Amino acid sequence: MKILVTGSSGHLGDALVRTLRAQGHDVVGLDIVPAVGTDVVGSIVDRALVARCMQGVDAVLHTATLHKPHVHLHSRQAFVDVNVSGTLNLLEAGAAGQVRAFVFTSTTSTFGDALSPPPPAPAAWITEDVAPVPKNIYGATKVAAEDLCRLFHRNHGLPVVVLRTSRFFPEGDDDEHRRLGFDPMNLKVVELLHRRVDLQDVVDAHLLAMQRAADIGFDRFIISATSPFEPTDLDLLRGQASAVLRRVAPGFEPVFAARGWRMLEDIDRVYVNARARQVLGWQPRYHFGRALADLTQGRDPRSPLTLAIGHKGYHPGRTDGGIYSTPTG
Repeated sequence: MKILVTGSSGHLGDALVRTLRAQGHDVVGLDIVPAVGTDVVGSIVDRALVARCMQGVDAVLHTATLHKPHVHLHSRQAFVDVNVSGTLNLLEAGAAGQVRAFVFTSTTSTFGDALSPPPPAPAAWITEDVAPVPKNIYGATKVAAEDLCRLFHRNHGLPVVVLRTSRFFPEGDDDEHRRLGFDPMNLKVVELLHRRVDLQDVVDAHLLAMQRAADIGFDRFIISATSPFEPTDLDLLRGQASAVLRRVAPGFEPVFAARGWRMLEDIDRVYVNARARQVLGWQPRYHFGRALADLTQGRDPRSPLTLAIGHKGYHPGRTDGGIYSTPTG
C-alpha cells in the first residue's frame, strides 16, 4: 500500500513513517522540516505539491498542523492557511485520486471551554457527544478542518476518520504551575488517568482507522488512555482525586511515595475512549495501571517507540529553554 504521511518530521508523523516502513508499506513523508523520514520538503498549503505527492496514493495519514504551542508565535492567518486550507488541499486531492482512506489527526483541544467547568461543578465527562467550544485559533481551525472532512465524505464519498488525540508530547506541561510543581514524569503518569495517551497507542489507532475507514465512512473518535474513573467519580475528582484513586488503583501510594511524587487532586475532565475501543477495535496498551506495574519493576512506563522518537520541540532554532523550544542537548 502506498501511504502519504503529512507532518512526517513531527512526533506522530515520524512514528507513523517508521512503523509503516517496518511493515513494508511504500510511504511518502511530507513536511516543511527535513528529516530522515521526510521524502518531500514542502508545505501542504502548496496545492500543486500536494497533488504531486498524492499520485498513486492509497491512503493519507494527515498529521501536519500548527499546534497549540504555536499560537503565540504564529498569526491567526497562518493557522487558517495550514490547518484549514492545507487540509482542504489534501481532501480535494484525495477525493480526485479516490484514495481508500483518509485519517485526520485532530485534538481534544477542540472541546475547549467544555473541558474545564468552574468549581464546584464536577469534572467533565468528555465523549464524542460533547459539543466543541474552541477557545483559541488552534481549536477553531481544527474544528473547521474536521467539518471539511465530514463534508468531503458527504459530497464525495471519501472515507474519512477523525482522531481527536489527547496529549502525547514529551515536553514539559504548558501550565507553569503544574510544570514547576510536579516532577515531569510524575505529572505525565497522573495524566494517563484522564488526559494523556502514549505515542505507540496513537500510532496503533491511526493504523486501525486507516484499515477501517472504508467500512466506517466518516466518524470521530477520542484517542486517550483508558481511564479507571467512572461518571460517579466526577464530583470527588474536583479536589479529592486521591480518595477516588485509593479505590480504583489502591497500589499507587507506595509507588508514588518511593519517588517523592504526589497526586494531582483537582482533575477537571476525563477523556472517554470507549467508542474508539468499540468501533475501531482499538486496545490501548499504555495506561495508569500499567505505568504503576512498570515503575514497580524499575521499568520506564513509556513505550519503546516514545523513547525512540524522543524530544523534537515545536520551534526550530529556538534554544532559550522555553516551553516547547527545541532541545539544546
